[in-house]
Parts: sequence; C-alpha cells; structure tokens
Amino acid sequence: MGTVENLIMDYGYFALYGILALGIIGLPVPDEILMTFVGYLTSTHVMSFTIALIVSILGSITGMMVSYTIGRKVGKPFLLKYGKYVKLTEKRIDKVENWFNRYGPWTINIGYFIPGFRHVTSYIAGTSGMNQRKYIIFASIGAVIWCVTFLIIGHKVGVHF
Repeated sequence: MGTVENLIMDYGYFALYGILALGIIGLPVPDEILMTFVGYLTSTHVMSFTIALIVSILGSITGMMVSYTIGRKVGKPFLLKYGKYVKLTEKRIDKVENWFNRYGPWTINIGYFIPGFRHVTSYIAGTSGMNQRKYIIFASIGAVIWCVTFLIIGHKVGVHF
C-alpha cells in the first residue's frame, strides 16, 4: 500500500483516477484501502471530498467500461487463456457467471463490494452480451454507492487518527 499512498500524495487526483481504473481492470490494487485512505485525506483537507468522489467514480467507471469492452470484443476464451495473469481464474469466472445468470445486472452492484468479484463482473457482462446502456446504468449506480461508502468510512474514521 505504501506505493499507492506515495502515488496519491505525489499525483493526487490523477493517481486516484488511474489506480482505480487499473484496479478495476484487474491489477492487484487494494481498492477498499485506497478509497478509505482517500477518505481520510478528505478529513484532513488534503483532498476535497467532492472532487475525490467525482474522480473515484470516473476512475471506477472507466475501469469497468474497459473491462466490459474487452469482454464484449474478445470473449470468454480470451479471459480463460490470459485472465490468470490478472487473477481472473476459471473458477472465479464461473462463479461470477453463475451469479450473473441468477441475479442479472444486480450482480454488478453486488460485485463492487466483494473483492475479486468486482473485477470479473464487467468482463462477464461483456461476454454475456449485456446491453451497453443497461450496463452503464448498473455500473454507474454501483460505482457511486461503492465510492461514497468507502470515502465516508475513511472520512469518519480518519478524523480520529
């Protein structure tokens, strides 16, 4: 996490956007810890809560759209072949597919709050051929709820440290 903290402290909102986008795509980034740390920074007025919220939502949605597009364009065989390099194992992909078949687009919202799951839901939405407009709506709702939740946790807890 030290590297992520340093990037946020050195590059601020640009780093926040990029790290979240890359984390959602599948790079091993401690997203919840990152967002809690940024919430803490808003409590000390190092960052603006409103700007951090907007940037984090945009970073999350960017990562989810890239993942969705990859899933839609190259499909499941590509994910099975190369996903292992970003921890998208066949077992994880199958588990998310089952959730997706069971709960539909709500899986995207639920998936935000399950580490590892969040990264796969977008790919599966793309491979399943989910309508892009519908996907954007559900992904955006999930991004807003997730970002607000962890920024508030960091903001409220951070003032006590």
